[in-house]
Formats: sequence, C-alpha cells, structure tokens
Amino acid sequence: MLKHAPLFFLTITLAACNFTPRLDAGDDEIYAPPSVGRIDDSLDSLIAGDRLMEAGEYELALRSYYRAGVEDGLSVDIITAIGAANLALGRLGQAEEQFRAALQRQQDFVPALNNLGAVLIEQGEYGEARRILEQAFALDSGSSETIRDNLRLAIARMENQVYIEENEHNRPGLIRRGGGRYTLQSSL
Repeated sequence: MLKHAPLFFLTITLAACNFTPRLDAGDDEIYAPPSVGRIDDSLDSLIAGDRLMEAGEYELALRSYYRAGVEDGLSVDIITAIGAANLALGRLGQAEEQFRAALQRQQDFVPALNNLGAVLIEQGEYGEARRILEQAFALDSGSSETIRDNLRLAIARMENQVYIEENEHNRPGLIRRGGGRYTLQSSL
C-alpha cells in the first residue's frame, strides 16, 4: 500500500487544484459591471479624421472618414471631408467627384461649394470656379473670409491681373470649419 501512496496523494492534490467554485447569479461582484452605453463610433471617426487633417496626416484622415461613412452612412459632411482629404493629398479628380456628390445631396452646402471652387482653381477652370464661389459667397452672406479670398483668387487668375508664382502661399489651403467640415482659404 505504501508503494502506491505517492500516486494516491498526487491524485488527491491534483483533484484539489482542479476545484472550481460554482458561480451563482446572486454573486454580483463576480460579473462585469453593466455597460456605460453605446459610444458613437462614427462621431469618433469623424473627429479623429478632423484631428488627423489638422496634423497633416491626410491619408490616415481619409481612412478615418471612410470608417465614419461605413459606420453612419455617407452624409454630406462626411463626403465633403473625404473630398477635403483627397484634395490635401493632391487627388484633384477624386476630390472634385466627392464635392459634386455632396452637392447632389444638398445643393446649398457652402463648404462643398467652396471646396469645389478651390479644386476648380487648382485645375485651371477659373470661370466655373468663379461661378461656384460666387454662389457660395451669396449663400454665406459674405461672412466667410475664406470664401471671399478664394473668390478673389479665382477672379484674379481668370482675368490674369496678377502674376502668380506657384508656391504654397498662393494656393488654396485647408482650414477647419467645425463639425468635420473643411473650407479652403487662399493667402491672396
């Protein structure tokens, strides 16, 4: 019998280690706390995209805007934000398509009008840019300095009144306009 004693004690020891207490529904401290509520991921993705745009991380911002569109649907704000990111990446054709798509959903959306005007300036379409920026200026009641500057730039380039050297100071640039919207401004 002593010959099998170590095996017997080993079996008893292992059985004791394998003991799991039964969890009763009344033991509240055992379970995870209740949910604090649903986090609005689409808003988080839109805000994250805005912050990435401010940081100059345009490709990451674009991904964040796409994520926001998947999570909450493609609103006019999100389509315009995607267009702004593409514009910042130099993808003028894609940006133009997105701004036009946003305007098909809401014809009087001033940020999309302004941004489309800026894309058209970059593409050398000064007449159409001027017409669109005049529309944005009228809808905004002339209160946006950015739209006014872009309109001046379109008029100046259209009429060739100003010698314009291509550099970063006389190209339309992105600025944040709140709510995930971006407008473009010129230093002219």
